[in-house]
Amino acid sequence: MNWANMSASPPINHLKILYCTQCNWMLRSTWIAQELLTTFPGKLTEVSLIPSTGGLFEIWLNTEMIWNRKEKGRFPELREIKQLVRDIVDPGRSLGHSDNP
Repeated sequence: MNWANMSASPPINHLKILYCTQCNWMLRSTWIAQELLTTFPGKLTEVSLIPSTGGLFEIWLNTEMIWNRKEKGRFPELREIKQLVRDIVDPGRSLGHSDNP
């Protein structure tokens, strides 16, 4: 999408994935980022991977933490993250099979 040709301002949706480098969670982080960029083309303004330590795995959308591995006690299912992101960036959108329980 070329925002320069649009009269309205683009939506600002910054997604950040903080991941632990000591735990080797970079591949999981890049996979989630790729899936979200593919699922929500033009809806995410920026996706950042932020290396950290101490077992950290958090996903932030704008100023809201939408996933915290330490609080939940597990990693998210991709379906869960897609639903959480969709509810913020494109609430009316169907995710097809990802909406099924």
